Amino acid sequence: MFYPAIRKVLFQFDAETIHELTIKGLKSTGSSPLNAFYKQRVAEKPVKVMGITFPNPLGLAAGLDKNGECINAFDAMGFGFIEVGTVTPRPQPGNDKPRIFRLPEANAIINRMGFNNKGVDYLVSQVRSANFSGVLGINIGKNKDTPEEKAKDDYIHCMRKVYDFATYITVNISSPNTPGLRALQYGDALNELLSALKIEQRNLAKQYNKYVPVAVKIAPDLTEEEVLSIAQCLLDNEIDGVIATNTTLSREGVEQLQHGNEQGGLSGAPVKEKSTTVIRILAKALDNKLPIIGVGGIASSDDANEKLAAWCRLGSSVHWLYLSRSATDKINSKWIIVK
Repeated sequence: MFYPAIRKVLFQFDAETIHELTIKGLKSTGSSPLNAFYKQRVAEKPVKVMGITFPNPLGLAAGLDKNGECINAFDAMGFGFIEVGTVTPRPQPGNDKPRIFRLPEANAIINRMGFNNKGVDYLVSQVRSANFSGVLGINIGKNKDTPEEKAKDDYIHCMRKVYDFATYITVNISSPNTPGLRALQYGDALNELLSALKIEQRNLAKQYNKYVPVAVKIAPDLTEEEVLSIAQCLLDNEIDGVIATNTTLSREGVEQLQHGNEQGGLSGAPVKEKSTTVIRILAKALDNKLPIIGVGGIASSDDANEKLAAWCRLGSSVHWLYLSRSATDKINSKWIIVK
């Protein structure tokens, strides 16, 4: 009821400034009586995906809490699960500001953040200090200055650091804002990365006596042949899930808008159909052999149903959907939907 009025006020200020103020506020109030302003109970509706039982199907996606600083606050809000990151081995500032641009006419945002974060050790310290026993996803990436041929070392380093604290791990190889990152989605580079991560996952499972599922996040700007190749590589390497999709480099439909041609990844309504198309191709290629995590342009139940339909027509039984909404500019929710 209050969202339109709050949104109007927030949109008078710089997007990243509002984002940072929100994170600071949630971090300081998450474990205090002040969390009563946003604390709520959500009815339990357990679902099981990738061997994980989620207490309810509403979760928070990565990108909002990059450093794991607000886990207690988001837990108080009633989310069934929380995903933090993307985190890299070493701290990095990300790209130069300004780097978030609102396109309100298109219900969209362009960002070129560039994996700005305080590093994996800091994130782990925040996870350790959080009073949270729920489902936690940790999204991992590579540092900007790490050469493509050594990228797997960054991912393995992060996996080792977060494995004991994550309920599942997301491997981000599809952000358009880190040079060379998307090249990891293709051919030998992808197979080498996934093979190395699978070996490490098995070793860590023995070390910690528990299995932590791994999902891979891909881009929407892929040809059908490229999607089919990725699907086969995921199956060959026994990856636990695929996330489709990240933001797009396309500017179709927003070229004439203010900020429409800024560099970075475009998210929101304009990416919806591109994401659904990738999901449809994946569903057919994977033949229900691993879950698809759908992301992109989901702002209503109708949008979610479009994603769901991409699986249901093909007999899929498990569906994950990210639901993105702009509250403080970058609040993303995630749904798990089981047919």
